[in-house]
Amino acid sequence: MSSAEPTEPTVFTRIINGEIPGRFVWADDVCVAFATIQPQTRGHVLVVPREEIASYVDAPEETVAHLAVVAQRIAAAQVRVFDAVRPGIIVVGLDVPHLHVHVLPLYDASDVNPSSASAAPADDLDAAMTELRTALAEDGWGANVPSELGSPALV
Repeated sequence: MSSAEPTEPTVFTRIINGEIPGRFVWADDVCVAFATIQPQTRGHVLVVPREEIASYVDAPEETVAHLAVVAQRIAAAQVRVFDAVRPGIIVVGLDVPHLHVHVLPLYDASDVNPSSASAAPADDLDAAMTELRTALAEDGWGANVPSELGSPALV
């Protein structure tokens, strides 16, 4: 796969723009974080830059650093809320040509195997993301928690 710019908006851009529903837990001027519809563990989110950047190696260092800080903040909340053993951070992105960082609570080594991902019921996704949003606000990041679960807008 080439790291060339996509010609059509990616599915992630369409989610960020509200064309496809999303469950957002974070939004700032550089990135957003929302639930993946095929979580590997409960609370699994994607941290995605607003700008369409095809891959990790194409991103400016400032963007990579910002994504890492946001992922760290989300991971801390996930460990607490979902009683995880450790946080997991994975950058793979073969399926969508738009940089994204998987952030997920880990319980054992099998949790990092993408084949463990499966579609989750909407109610389960909503509940997990609501818990995570509450934890992020409790951690002092409320300014970056969108006012509504389905909104990527800045608060």
